[in-house]
Amino acid sequence: MNSIDIIGGIAGLLTTVAFLPQVIKTYKEKSAKGLSLSMFIIFCSGVSLWLIYGLLKKDFPIIITNLATLSLSGILLYFKFKFKE
Repeated sequence: MNSIDIIGGIAGLLTTVAFLPQVIKTYKEKSAKGLSLSMFIIFCSGVSLWLIYGLLKKDFPIIITNLATLSLSGILLYFKFKFKE
């Protein structure tokens, strides 16, 4: 890995980990009332495209970080439907 890949990996890690507090909070409170459904649908679509892009380019940092981000944002999307208020 070169320094550019390291920067990309760190950036991806930070933007992915940023979702973790929201996932934990939503799960503990059993409420997704404050989450925007349309935002998360659009966001998950964009992250899916980033993942496809990373796969096509065989770019490891883009693949791993977007796979993790899609997982966490997908969990929030699932909670939005599960904890429907």
